[in-house]
Amino acid sequence: MPSTADEVPGARLTPPLFLVSALPDGDRALLDGAEGRHAARVRRLGVGERLDLGDGAGAVARCVVAAVGADELTLIVQDRSAVPAPEPAIIVVQALAKGDRGELAVELMTEAGADEIVPWAAGRSIARWRGEKSLQRWRSTAREAAKQSRRRWLPQVADLHDTPAVARLLAGADAAIVLHESAAIALSALSLPGTGRIAIVVGPEGGLTDEEVAAFTAAGAVTVRLGPEVLRTSTAGVVAVAALSPRLERWS
Repeated sequence: MPSTADEVPGARLTPPLFLVSALPDGDRALLDGAEGRHAARVRRLGVGERLDLGDGAGAVARCVVAAVGADELTLIVQDRSAVPAPEPAIIVVQALAKGDRGELAVELMTEAGADEIVPWAAGRSIARWRGEKSLQRWRSTAREAAKQSRRRWLPQVADLHDTPAVARLLAGADAAIVLHESAAIALSALSLPGTGRIAIVVGPEGGLTDEEVAAFTAAGAVTVRLGPEVLRTSTAGVVAVAALSPRLERWS
């Protein structure tokens, strides 16, 4: 059966979301710059069509296109609304992955609802982090995925962490989880806090080293398994976020 409006003939599509640094104060707004060019040239939005402006921090202005320029749209602001950040926050520590699997993981976890993504140079990571270039690629991927999924809150992408930095992050979390195929405890059986921060560690293709597991458990983390199957590093994070979301009442 069709599961999205795009697949249903005559269905009303959700208005597209464009991210801006700050929402307009008055009843008129100008969408220009990169977002304006995308709206006018790529999406080809016309007069009378709906769109949303979001600040990536919970606030959205619902707008209607009043006029179209070559690289900008003039908008009428109909109303504004804001939602608080999800509680507890879900932070995923993602080991670097080869090829484009790192960006795939970021995209999927953003669409599923991860609140922060932390790149991690694990001992067995094959990929190498290329400084600011890699960081911007991950952040751009998260931004585009947030727009695609109409997220009110843009997930944060942290600077690259090494193993000691990840251990410190886990020590400060209200619940710290390390995905491990040999764990005795299932994620579904783990008790979860109602507030604070839940941190999840996703290892690289080659798996976690014994030293990494020891450092993380010493920091207070619990090793858990997702299920009987062994997932790729690019998909384990999104499955974990999806498994936690109903229990945290994010999808209710």
